[in-house]
Amino acid sequence: MRNDLTIYDRVADRWWSDDIRWVRTLKNLVPGRLAWFDRQIDWAGKTVLDLGCAGGFMAEALAQRGADVTGIDPAAGAIDAARAHARQGGLRIGYDVGVGEALPYDSASFDAVVCVDVLEHVADLNKVLAEVARTLRPGGLFLFDTINRNLLARLATITMAEDVLRLLPRGTHDPAMFIKPAELRAALQGAGLVPGAVTGLGPRGINRRLDLTFGPLPLTAVLYMGIARKPAAVKAAT
Repeated sequence: MRNDLTIYDRVADRWWSDDIRWVRTLKNLVPGRLAWFDRQIDWAGKTVLDLGCAGGFMAEALAQRGADVTGIDPAAGAIDAARAHARQGGLRIGYDVGVGEALPYDSASFDAVVCVDVLEHVADLNKVLAEVARTLRPGGLFLFDTINRNLLARLATITMAEDVLRLLPRGTHDPAMFIKPAELRAALQGAGLVPGAVTGLGPRGINRRLDLTFGPLPLTAVLYMGIARKPAAVKAAT
């Protein structure tokens, strides 16, 4: 089975335990992403949606930066784990069970939407991006990462990461759902968003547990991060 999203619920009770290597890999990706995202936005005081939040790694990092965070994910077990951990840490984060194609929020609710390790899994990319655009305030920012679609990306993320190194469970990804940057750029524009900067994301080192650490890279052939902005409201002529 490819694009197996049941993996998140299966390990929900151990999401924050640090005893599952592939979950630690997801956790280790967060500072690598934020090394670049933090340069694009000042999170303090912003209302932020973490779309596809799983057990809350990114949501908690954003809350610690002063953002007013809401997280949403279809994995109910992962959401339960996220809520419990936020309570334990004294963090006020709202969590909901739901999908990106039908966000249960009013239009213009968020200053920013963050969507990492998600777009290559969704059932309808165009609907998700339309919902992102709808729920962003004018001038709001969409920050994302996803996987490029080519032979190198397939080799790195499926053959190596899933099958050989077991950094992710087998079946996590479907290579047919990977997204080329030009395709994503066109989809963003179709949703009424203005694409901005793009950079690569990948391994930068190894920590004491012999897990990979991550950060921005110039190469976008495998993983890439990007931003897009919802146009600011045009003032009516007087």
